[in-house]
Amino acid sequence: MNKKWRALRVPIIVVSTVTSTIILVGLVSPVSSQATPALLDEITDSNQVVLVSADSWQSTVGTVQVFERNKNSWQATQKSVQAILGYGGLVPGNNRKQGTGKTPTGTYAFTSAFGIKSDPGTKLNYVKVDKNDAWTYNPKFPSTYNIFQTANKDWASYGNYVEMLSTYRKQYNYVAVVDFNLPPGKITQGANGINRTDQSANTGQGGGIFLHVSNGTKTAGCVAVPEKAMKAILEWLDPDENPVIVIQVES
Repeated sequence: MNKKWRALRVPIIVVSTVTSTIILVGLVSPVSSQATPALLDEITDSNQVVLVSADSWQSTVGTVQVFERNKNSWQATQKSVQAILGYGGLVPGNNRKQGTGKTPTGTYAFTSAFGIKSDPGTKLNYVKVDKNDAWTYNPKFPSTYNIFQTANKDWASYGNYVEMLSTYRKQYNYVAVVDFNLPPGKITQGANGINRTDQSANTGQGGGIFLHVSNGTKTAGCVAVPEKAMKAILEWLDPDENPVIVIQVES
């Protein structure tokens, strides 16, 4: 398979992995345009926002709303859904620590997408994963920390700090990669097929923060939504609109 993994970088201001498994929840009533959150008016560099709201820092369940800028106003484009968050609740993104199971609050770009299922028609760069695809985040190996891998390699030396993406069944049917603690440096592939960066991410903050499909349990920091909603979001996301995810605690 000829795979290209291009990270879209969007200049944003953060306002405030490590993925894991996630409860199935259903659709709730549509959001009225009159109920558009005021914080969207503060967003000037994006025309697409996935808004994740939780009641408290201890919440493991939240609400996801999807908004699109229409001229000078924001409109809800899909029904809002309930979502599952990290088992440790939430934390400001800059303060997140690996292994705490906390979902980072803040504003982050969507960089790319992948899934066990075929591309649903997203405009994001999408990879249909197979047995060779992994996400690595072992702090002992900074150059491969929080990076997508597609090498035919035994990652046993990484212990629990690697995810073989095709083994995650339902929750990785559709995934949007969130630009949380991704390495700022250039990523290159070596002769052995391993992707490495010349400037690593913060190896203490954790990696693999995604928006993905819920499989029925809490996550280790991701945001998980029903598959129908996740597929619809991927179909809607357009890198030309600089899409972002905003994760907030309402209280």
